[in-house]
Amino acid sequence: MVTFQRVKYADINSRQREIFNFQKVSGLLADFGFATYRLTDDWNGADFLAVHFDGSTFLRVQLKGRLTFEKKYQGKDLWVCFRHAGLVYLFPHDVLLAKALKVTNIGNTESWLKANGGYSFPSPPKSLEAHLQPYCLGHES
Repeated sequence: MVTFQRVKYADINSRQREIFNFQKVSGLLADFGFATYRLTDDWNGADFLAVHFDGSTFLRVQLKGRLTFEKKYQGKDLWVCFRHAGLVYLFPHDVLLAKALKVTNIGNTESWLKANGGYSFPSPPKSLEAHLQPYCLGHES
């Protein structure tokens, strides 16, 4: 007999967290008419594909543990997905990056100024809340 016991996110390893996050996000994207396909390795920066039931909408998605921007994602038409405080966000990397560079200081940070720089936020900053709002898919299941 199988006994089901919920896992604690803090108790699972990084690989398991990636699988966990993918499953949570996939369930929510199904509510918006998307089927998801996990990739075995990053394909042009994507961890998974989201294909809409309309047959023409196709998103390459990078799954992150928090709000993240990376120089290596620029110009690749990537969407970034992350979970925070029970909510799921899915945003076009380059669109939100342009806004973040204007309303935050990330462009002047040591981590961003590196050749392959990037920046991540433990929690979305207040200065980006209004810009992130249109990309909030809602509460995870």
